[in-house]
Amino acid sequence: MFGKIIWSAIFIAAGLSLVVYTKRVKDFTGSFDFAEKWFGGGGTYTFLKLFGIVIIIGSFLWLTGTFDRILPDFFTNPVAPAE
Repeated sequence: MFGKIIWSAIFIAAGLSLVVYTKRVKDFTGSFDFAEKWFGGGGTYTFLKLFGIVIIIGSFLWLTGTFDRILPDFFTNPVAPAE
């Protein structure tokens, strides 16, 4: 459990950094062509912010155990036959 808290804190900090420091990350990585195509002008900024938010939400879901209830066997046995 302690490891889960530490990893969640790391991922939440990473997601928060993507949201807060979007311009610096974009300047470091450059533009993402697929994001510019999907989201239009400024799509890289939008993608980085959305990706950061998804990381934050996913980390909270994993920390609280809700992620395991939403996708119970997807990562452990993704090709299991339906019962």
